[in-house]
Amino acid sequence: MEKQALPSSCSLVLLEEKKTHLLHSAAAAANGTLKGGAGYPERETWTRQMDFIMSCVGFAVGLGNVWRFPYLCYKNGGGVFLIPYMLIVFVGGIPIFFLEIALGQFMKAGSINVWNIAPLFKGLGYASMVIVFFCNTYYIMVLAWGFYYLIKSFNSTLPWSNCDNEWNTPSCIEIFRHQDCHNASLANATGTAAANLTNATCSELADGRSPIIEFWENKVLNISAGLDEPGQVNWELTLCLMAVWVLVYFCVWKGVKSTGKIVYFTATFPYVVLIILLVRGVTLPGSYDGIMYYIKPDWSKLGEAQVWIDAGTQIFFSYAIGLGALTALGSYNRFNNDCYKDAFMLALINSGTSFFAGFVVFSILGFMAAEQGVDISQVAESGPGLAFIAYPKAVSLMPVAPVWAALFFFMLLLLGLDSQFVGVEGFVTGILDLFPGKYYHRYRREIAVAICCLLCFIIDLSMVTQGGMYVFQLFDYYSASGMTLLWQAFWECIVVAWVYGADRFMDDVARMIGYRPFPWMKWCWSFITPCVCMGIFLFHLVNYKPLTYNNVYVYPWWGEVIGWCLALSSMLCIPVSVLYKLFRTKGTFRERWAHLTSPVWGAHHLEYMAPDTDIKSLASLSPGTDDNKVIIFESVM
Repeated sequence: MEKQALPSSCSLVLLEEKKTHLLHSAAAAANGTLKGGAGYPERETWTRQMDFIMSCVGFAVGLGNVWRFPYLCYKNGGGVFLIPYMLIVFVGGIPIFFLEIALGQFMKAGSINVWNIAPLFKGLGYASMVIVFFCNTYYIMVLAWGFYYLIKSFNSTLPWSNCDNEWNTPSCIEIFRHQDCHNASLANATGTAAANLTNATCSELADGRSPIIEFWENKVLNISAGLDEPGQVNWELTLCLMAVWVLVYFCVWKGVKSTGKIVYFTATFPYVVLIILLVRGVTLPGSYDGIMYYIKPDWSKLGEAQVWIDAGTQIFFSYAIGLGALTALGSYNRFNNDCYKDAFMLALINSGTSFFAGFVVFSILGFMAAEQGVDISQVAESGPGLAFIAYPKAVSLMPVAPVWAALFFFMLLLLGLDSQFVGVEGFVTGILDLFPGKYYHRYRREIAVAICCLLCFIIDLSMVTQGGMYVFQLFDYYSASGMTLLWQAFWECIVVAWVYGADRFMDDVARMIGYRPFPWMKWCWSFITPCVCMGIFLFHLVNYKPLTYNNVYVYPWWGEVIGWCLALSSMLCIPVSVLYKLFRTKGTFRERWAHLTSPVWGAHHLEYMAPDTDIKSLASLSPGTDDNKVIIFESVM
């Protein structure tokens, strides 16, 4: 579109801005405090807007889309699960997703300083930093395991496909088909234990173990008896962990200019692999039955509360809400970027990927069930069980198995890597924003990223021991669980809608994008989304079950205490910081509240937020019309 000439009124503003900077400062600070100016380096921005889109896709579209959503869909009524899922997308997922990106773009700050919009609740920023730090720490273990499997895939025979290895036990059985049980005995057994098991009854064979489970537990994890037995360090796994951390460091150390380029590959190539695996999957025998299991509707499930809870929890996990990383990504946007349209597009990509991945996963699981002669419910798994047990087992049954194994684990690595990139980027951005311009150092980003990676690596060493899986599950179950994310999302909505003001923030969004979003967003932030978050949060709390491993090992009481400490370390940041600031400030409660909830504006707000702008006039504009193609503040062009 051709650049329009500046109206005379805007030209006047442009001239006056140069002469009366103090006047603007006073006006901008009328409803808050002004912060910034000389000494604060100009914030980086994305080289192009597609860098932001790809980074968000890379971060939000991760392992959960491939290994968690398909299983939940199958478990909760197949295609019927999409009804509660899509409903909660529109009342919870998209509103908070948009809120976090818009907040970052408006405040031009990471997950901590973004809450200068209501400084009393800056604890929200510290809470998100704690959560994303824990995520960065344990999430990378999945990448280390995936990298280990990828290396082991480059063999003519996959090491988990037979029982002829040093880590296998006498109970190992390569293939056990139910139809081969004749007269209550096994007529066809293969593997090292075949001689011992040939005359065993089918009921006795229930204790048999597949080679893939033994490879996972005896070779990869070399798992001990419990949390209180850490055992030895697995040096092969430690080297894989180190290699992945080094890769993450060199992808993040230069900031969004480099990360924005790398995610073009890491965010798009998994789609290529998914399409290849789908084409292969639907040509396998039994794939149709698998896909039917995935999408076959079971309408009776809609009446179960657990189905709605699973839908809500999955959306908060999948959309990466409450981690502060989306805020950090949004802070690198241009001030006038249309983040409203971006939020809807990214939500569509995220949920669409989840649904598409289900066809890939269940076509393979259908083949696996047909090969083993069992019902698909016996092979359908989620989480690491799908990635490192069910899928490798299915791959081992295919022709040219190493090729498909390498392709799958390469995709797994890329899906996790871009999520890890952005998680580290979000954490480092929040830390660096705490230090003003006078602490500026040429290599401060590189040093901060190095310290972050090194600290996480040291903590990760506890997860590459024989008892490492128990530590990993503690982090996964408590530190970034559904409860912590729901608690975070609830307070984000309350602060923006009721402390800062939903209408006021809608005005700010209008200043940025040139039109007012549909009022549905405001209604969600104010009423619907907080109720959804708190409802699911209370359901989790009431139905809390102690953590177990494989439904057999029960964690000791002190293990649960450690887990709750991990969860409360982020959740308590909010109330503790509120009480601390209220007690430290002088005056009556009303004066303290008024002072601590007054926004602290950044230097960029002077340029974009002219005090006399009539934001209400933007209410009639709608996205996509020619009327809204106006630059609200020409003075910055």
